Amino acid sequence: MKGKIIKGIGGFYYVKTEDGLIECKARGIFRHKDIVPMVGDNVEIEVDRGKGVIEEIFERSSELIRPTVANVTIAFVVFAIKSPDINFDLLNRFLILCEHNKMEAIVCLNKVDLVTEEEKEEVKKKINDIGYEVLYINAKKGEGIELLKERLEDNITVLCGPSGAGKSTLINTLLAKEHMETGVVSNKIGRGKHTTRHSELIEMGEGYLVDTPGFSNLEITFMEEEDLRYCFPEFKEYNSKCKYRGCLHNKEPHCAVKNAIEEGKINEFRYKFYIRTLEEIIDRRKNKW
Repeated sequence: MKGKIIKGIGGFYYVKTEDGLIECKARGIFRHKDIVPMVGDNVEIEVDRGKGVIEEIFERSSELIRPTVANVTIAFVVFAIKSPDINFDLLNRFLILCEHNKMEAIVCLNKVDLVTEEEKEEVKKKINDIGYEVLYINAKKGEGIELLKERLEDNITVLCGPSGAGKSTLINTLLAKEHMETGVVSNKIGRGKHTTRHSELIEMGEGYLVDTPGFSNLEITFMEEEDLRYCFPEFKEYNSKCKYRGCLHNKEPHCAVKNAIEEGKINEFRYKFYIRTLEEIIDRRKNKW
């Protein structure tokens, strides 16, 4: 019987199948292969007297560590547009993570009632120009929620973004109940207190929502320097046009990406962020050795 793991607690995995939810254990062979079943995994199970055993874990399209979820297809990248002010470097880090994990990123700008229409459109244009969809929301008032629910269909969706952006409130609103404790933004530091818990998939129509707010901080120096360029969608059409194969778009001559920046086809501030991040990754490698 095939199904999807929607919850895992204390070595037990709850698998949704056509016959309902079945409590399962994983075969010992997975431990020997150093494979741990994850929420979101598509699995094959054997059932005996109402209890199941996971026999096979199918190939994953993506794999997140915090929260620990497999096969996520969409990330709602939630940022408050005000209180705290949007940090574009931090936003770029979340977008890199989404690209690296093959997730479609949709930027959700929360607390839009705190800014003017002009300010709202200015931020939206900056994000649209680098290739990402932007949705306006007000998590507390429920504005923009129906549009988000449409995006949930046929997807496994995770929320990510900095603390204090309103992720917990948004999940509560999407689920139409207090599914998790809402974080409180500290007046002193302007950041939210952590309110994370174990991951679980909540059915939303034909899709699933990961009920745990995702990563609130992001370290990206784990990546290889050669891979970073592929996390910038605006580089895609230029990556293969540089004179030198394997061009990192940094100090190499005859670089198609740098030419595109001079021609105004690529955002210069995004490129500068790329270079800073590339230097972080290179420094990490040097220090490691």
